[in-house]
Amino acid sequence: MSVRTATVSAAVAALLGGCVLLPAPRTHASDDRSAPVVLAHRGASAYAPENTLAAVDAAGDLGIAWVENDVQLTRDGVLVVVHDTGLERTTDAEEVYPDRAPWAVKDFTAAEIARLDAGSWFGARYAGARVPTLTQYLRRVERNRQKLLLEIKSPEIHPGIEKEILRILRKEGWLDREHVTHRLVVQSFGAESVKTVHAQRPDVVTGFLGTPAVADLPSYAAFTDQINPSYETIGADYVASVQKLKGAHGKPLRVNTWTVDDAAEAVEVAGFGVDGIITDKPDVVRDATR
Repeated sequence: MSVRTATVSAAVAALLGGCVLLPAPRTHASDDRSAPVVLAHRGASAYAPENTLAAVDAAGDLGIAWVENDVQLTRDGVLVVVHDTGLERTTDAEEVYPDRAPWAVKDFTAAEIARLDAGSWFGARYAGARVPTLTQYLRRVERNRQKLLLEIKSPEIHPGIEKEILRILRKEGWLDREHVTHRLVVQSFGAESVKTVHAQRPDVVTGFLGTPAVADLPSYAAFTDQINPSYETIGADYVASVQKLKGAHGKPLRVNTWTVDDAAEAVEVAGFGVDGIITDKPDVVRDATR
């Protein structure tokens, strides 16, 4: 240390009365850890009709790599991308098929569902958007070089859906090393469904949707890689309890929480240490947490 530096240091210490300078407190949830991965819920569903190809593209336009979708089986065994077990909320099924209440997905053929308008309810510019098949959806995600969090919806009313999902994934090239390692997660609220996927394709990354009790987490870790709970059900302690366990592939369990659309809530859950945030407004969450 030079004489000048020593003199300045002594003067500063004297002015501060010997106080120790502490680093400024961190004010942003992601300052001391990597920002959570942002996953576009049903595509960027705040900006385009959910689970449509337009919503996939909207997420891509925002620069969002991960999209989430929901998959069900039609009456003739075709996988279609739609959230509700009924078609009436997000299509014109009531108008097109007035005598087919309750308009359950499982009661319609793929060709019948392909006639439906899945965009007008959201906005006139999306009139004529269709309910995509899983094959169509995968091809759009692939075209956009995006990644997929695929939810098996209501597996209890779609027997054998896991096998058919894996068949289509394999046919479309989504079960090669690149996709399985970096670009695909299969999740469900149904623990037995997740177990089935893990048993049939142990290399596929899986997630369980829900908030199991901490005491039960080791049993889930045997067949899944992620615990994906509602943000309203977790705190930092729960997230830490999940992440200290190793999942089915020998890596720490990850936590992707849903559905967070508010910037302040995004910062709060990022502060819990979650690995990912599932959101209808991926740009809002990204900007709040990066």
